[in-house]
Amino acid sequence: MNIILKDGSSIELAAGANAYDAAKAISEGLARNVCAAEVNGEVVDLRTELKDGDKLNLLTSKDAEGLHALRHTGSHIMAQAVKRLYPDVKLAIGPAIDTGFYYDFDVETPFQPEDLEKIEAEMKKIIKEKIELERFELPRAEARKLMEEKGEPYKVELIDDLPEDAAISFYKQGDFTDLCAGPHVPDTGRLKAFKLVNATGAYWRGDSNRKMLCRIYAVAFASKEELDEHLRMLEEAKKRDHRRIGRELGLFALLDEGPGFPFFLPKGQILKNKLIDYWRELHRREGYQEISTPMMLNRALWERSGHWGHYKNNMYTTVIDDTDFAIKPMNCPGGMLVYGLEHHSYRDLPLRCGELGLVHRHELSGALHGLMRVRCFTQDDAHIFMTQEQITSEIKGVVRLIDEVYSTFGFKYHIELSTMPEDHLGDEATWEDATARLAAALNELGKEYEINEGDGAFYGPKIDFHLEDCLGRTWQCGTIQLDFQLPERFELEYIGEDNKPHRPIMIHRVVFGSVERFIGILTEHFAGAFPTWLAPVQAKIMPITDRANDYAKKIYERLEAEGIFAETDLRNEKIGYKIREAQMQKIPYMLVVGDRESESGEVSVRDRKGENVTMSLDEFVAMIKEKIATRALD
Repeated sequence: MNIILKDGSSIELAAGANAYDAAKAISEGLARNVCAAEVNGEVVDLRTELKDGDKLNLLTSKDAEGLHALRHTGSHIMAQAVKRLYPDVKLAIGPAIDTGFYYDFDVETPFQPEDLEKIEAEMKKIIKEKIELERFELPRAEARKLMEEKGEPYKVELIDDLPEDAAISFYKQGDFTDLCAGPHVPDTGRLKAFKLVNATGAYWRGDSNRKMLCRIYAVAFASKEELDEHLRMLEEAKKRDHRRIGRELGLFALLDEGPGFPFFLPKGQILKNKLIDYWRELHRREGYQEISTPMMLNRALWERSGHWGHYKNNMYTTVIDDTDFAIKPMNCPGGMLVYGLEHHSYRDLPLRCGELGLVHRHELSGALHGLMRVRCFTQDDAHIFMTQEQITSEIKGVVRLIDEVYSTFGFKYHIELSTMPEDHLGDEATWEDATARLAAALNELGKEYEINEGDGAFYGPKIDFHLEDCLGRTWQCGTIQLDFQLPERFELEYIGEDNKPHRPIMIHRVVFGSVERFIGILTEHFAGAFPTWLAPVQAKIMPITDRANDYAKKIYERLEAEGIFAETDLRNEKIGYKIREAQMQKIPYMLVVGDRESESGEVSVRDRKGENVTMSLDEFVAMIKEKIATRALD
């Protein structure tokens, strides 16, 4: 039979040959490295039998789908190793993920680091054995019986959720069999570069009412070099952990008395205020009016907005005067009420309202993570009310604003356009129109973007901005959401040129997203060494002897008068000790002053990189004010 390859050439194979046979027919080298196959556009197992005229693309670990199959096989190798070492453990699920794989196990005692070492060693034995993976199918009843006999209740539950007439697939490797759709690589020997990294708790099926399982995470790559680079990046990420840096620099505290509710300390509040001042400056320039809406509003409002039906499990509620109230999880319903307080003409539009609103969302305790995942945060919201004709220009204006902010911090980013989810308000025609408007704005700006099917907000499609930090990690921060629904639900109107009432269109948008989370991202991106304009302490004055204390105080007074955040270190300590401590605090500039500087009116300036220069105080003030004014990244 004739099989058509990706490059347009073809090969002849015997009837009944599979994709692996095709790889061997092309070259032994390809057969040793092939992981999966794409047949007529569908990614399948290499054991898949081919038919005459099939279009075949053979996938190695250099292809995303091939690497995914390799990682998925890694999860099976892990499960086999665990069952060999701990036969009473029950198996749950084990998928491939972006950087490797994990598997969930039901164990009496959670796995410890020494257990992971044993499991990893057993996995290496299985890899050396080069056990072939064999795929087979069973009718649902027989599949269920097989898993019952093996004592795997979680697999039985998964089978019970499948259709009655389903043919259910399994993969067998030696003495181990697992329920799985595949695809997998031909044998266990293909996995060469992996590392078990940690074990953590995970609820069965993500349901906090179900049993807590033990999840083992692993990273896996196509080569040892890629694995080593990833492990190096993980170590670097540990050094940059914002929770540790925040504690060491005195920025914020995370206390047991308020899990998920961060405390900002004086230096952290200075940092937060600088971000907010920057936000306000930009928004005043762009014609936004700042508002503030109540933190708690009654249930009727949240039902009207649709949040009660879609989001109530994430809302904190209480009862006041026999009426249900909810603390706001987002600012938009309050913004609707503000718009409705006055009559509006088309001449008033677009109306841009910004709000730095403190919102609260109920997050599971296991999901909390420093400032990255909290239960209360400041959302830098804005709601833009506009006419149909203004949609594209307003979206383009927001995209430009977000681009300016991210460029200020040196972030690259990519854009996703998210479309209608299954759980949505409004008809499909309205959604299609809204999505087309967002796409048109991005196209006109020449912005590249990816389509993220079905991930829009329940009230409208959205544009998401994923910024990239210095370690190559991405964070979803900014978003633009086009909303035809809330203006309808709140019966908002404006009087058009025809003197008739019309319904405004609305944009929801954030730039930072969560100010607290953005601080966490910045802390890790800069490793606590914030640019001078953003640093909580921009200069520290350190006299060498007590004789220079008065001069140090004069410098401090001058810097404070110039709007420069400064500190003095008048302790009776050696200057080397003071410098080392200031460097540990990531302070941009250390001003070392002694008898000579006191007499000359100069300052000896040492930056946190260790470079030294002597200049006049006026020159230093001018230099640092220039960095602050231009928001230089140093």
